[in-house]
Amino acid sequence: MPQRPGTPRLLRQINDRAALELLISRGPLTRAELGELTGLSKVTSGQLLARLETRGLVTAAGERPGGRGPNAALYGVNPSSAYVAGLEVLPDSVTAAVADITGTVIAQVTVDPSEAGDPVRVVHEAVQRACRTAGIELARLRCFVIGTRGVVDPATGDVRYSVDLPSWHVGILAGLRTLLGECVIIENDVNLAALAEQAYGVARGADDFAILWTGVGQGLGVMLGGRLHRGITGGAGEIGWLPVPGEPLPSQVTAPQTGSFQRLVGGEALWNLARAHGVSADDLETRDVAGLVRAAIAAGNEGFVDSLAGRLAVGVAAVSVVLDPGLVVLSGDVGRAGGHLLARRVEEAVTRVCPSRLTVAATGVDGNPVLMGAIVAALDRAREEVFSDTV
Repeated sequence: MPQRPGTPRLLRQINDRAALELLISRGPLTRAELGELTGLSKVTSGQLLARLETRGLVTAAGERPGGRGPNAALYGVNPSSAYVAGLEVLPDSVTAAVADITGTVIAQVTVDPSEAGDPVRVVHEAVQRACRTAGIELARLRCFVIGTRGVVDPATGDVRYSVDLPSWHVGILAGLRTLLGECVIIENDVNLAALAEQAYGVARGADDFAILWTGVGQGLGVMLGGRLHRGITGGAGEIGWLPVPGEPLPSQVTAPQTGSFQRLVGGEALWNLARAHGVSADDLETRDVAGLVRAAIAAGNEGFVDSLAGRLAVGVAAVSVVLDPGLVVLSGDVGRAGGHLLARRVEEAVTRVCPSRLTVAATGVDGNPVLMGAIVAALDRAREEVFSDTV
């Protein structure tokens, strides 16, 4: 493959991209600060900023008081230069958020999917409402990332199957792209939670980690070498099917509740565990696994917490000996509710049965991790497009 020569145009593109990334990560900077961070001269930095300002990508963002002489002008990425949308699709709701190119969420709406029925129409309506709330035209959105339950085929981008979302099937992606444009991506919800954890949570900056999503259903997001590992068919992370000692093997692979690890830590198993450890009848009546775990911890029910930790440790240990990620993050309803106490107990239980050194931590993401991960993924694509086309 022929090498691209270091032409002035190419060098300007490289410098522009580096400057824009710095303005995103560091916030508004002066011309001198930008020159220091990029290694460019003040003159070259000034020319770069002028060029980006002309293209609408950079804007003045105030002044930085100095010692002697006039204050230095600050420059930042123009928030209105591009927008993205992230969505979370659940059986009973679809939530859409719109963010500007800096990552600031400017609108969020939730719609009832039964109002439209067809998934394409539901997503289109949710995005339109979010855009109206944000006060921008839908055409200004550069990318859409949609988080769903189920398995997404890495080769086609379509949902291969989703037990909870039977109307999401092959062909939905094509319909969405017809309405919204080519940059529409469907992604597994736990994979998006992993992206959010890497960007904002306890895995910030980590290239290798796993996130165990626990609740009524179970899932696993795997980050290896800084990249999501989806598997050849998109089935990596379907940890509910993990065979475990003492639980029967699945009776039917189309019925997720029959998976062995699902039988061990799923909703029904946790309610039975709570009964066995004397959790109050009032708490059991909620049928809410997160509320159940919080109530047991608040009551100081050590037996329940240790038993739950031991069960989760079976899955975490399996992940550790196969992948050796160094860090496993507990998320989902149970992981959030259990917090640092449950994470510490799981780590202790794993240490007793697993030779690999492993840290288990509770999620550090505030808010909706699936929606936040969708925004992160959409921003990555949009910035690649916008920041690479400056000259």
